[in-house]
Amino acid sequence: MKTAIFEKAGSMILEEVAKPVIEAEDDVIIRIVRSCVCGSDLWSYSHGDAKDAHSLNSGHEALGIIEEAGSAITTVKPGDFVIVPFTHGCGECDACRAGFDGSCDRHVPGNNFSRGFQAEYIKFHYANWALIKVPGQPSDYTEGMLKSLLTLADVMPTGYHAARMAQVEKGDRVVVIGDGAVGQCAVIAAKFRGASQIIMMSRHADRQALALELGATAVVAERGEEGIAKVREILGGGADAALECVGTEGSLEQAMGVLHNGGRIGFVGVPHYNSYAIGSTFVKNTLIGGGPASVTTYVKQILLKAVLDGTINPGKVFTESYALADINQAYADMADRKTIKSILVVSQ
Repeated sequence: MKTAIFEKAGSMILEEVAKPVIEAEDDVIIRIVRSCVCGSDLWSYSHGDAKDAHSLNSGHEALGIIEEAGSAITTVKPGDFVIVPFTHGCGECDACRAGFDGSCDRHVPGNNFSRGFQAEYIKFHYANWALIKVPGQPSDYTEGMLKSLLTLADVMPTGYHAARMAQVEKGDRVVVIGDGAVGQCAVIAAKFRGASQIIMMSRHADRQALALELGATAVVAERGEEGIAKVREILGGGADAALECVGTEGSLEQAMGVLHNGGRIGFVGVPHYNSYAIGSTFVKNTLIGGGPASVTTYVKQILLKAVLDGTINPGKVFTESYALADINQAYADMADRKTIKSILVVSQ
């Protein structure tokens, strides 16, 4: 089978490798139908980060068909159409039962997160609870609906997690920092949860337009103190909640700056900074929460129905489609901001 390989910064290649096989009783083998490139994948593609040369792709979002299931699998069977999340929650530990399957107590970060999904087949471990079955088969859905279903593997639940952790509720004034797919989905989530005003901080016209289409009420292109002042001018004061969807210290500082005292931050951008002085939030009574999204919980309880009913349409974050053979172009176009999010059409 073919899989994408991170050759080095700026270079993704395809390589022929052995098809995965069942190794544990709770493994499943999945034929990938759709996969994609995540903004977090671009950190290694653009900068190298600490990723080893010639290593497995970091792709972690997919739709697929179950081909084979281990002996302990009772929730899905061969032939089922499933959303394949980036997390592997067990559904039984204290964290999962509290709605934090992205931080499952049984599966520490080293084995709770997925990779290798930019491929024709994958093995998915801890599959009994984490996978989400979709009614019917891929052929029953339009390409637009498949795009929305694919967002449920990561970016839509991650945007929703930002809103949940910031306790966004009806009437809130919300600011979203980060105009990529997760930020766009955070706009959807804030609107879904009843925010009255949603400001997207974005410098790019196409992303500004999409945010307004998805529910933002205003955009702010400025950054730093100028951006904070503009937000406060639009809102008539500080925001109730800020959703940080980038992962840099600068974006976190921007989130802190737009809030009124007692405001709330939900942060879901994978941190690319070593520390932040939490003591600096003390006098403002700022509430901060965030981390890996509770993908399976949100999709099973809320988001799959919202997509199937047409209440939300997060698939609009996919603005270009690619074959798996064009994996490097899919990465490059996202890195160059020629597309908001690249979808990979792997099979039908």
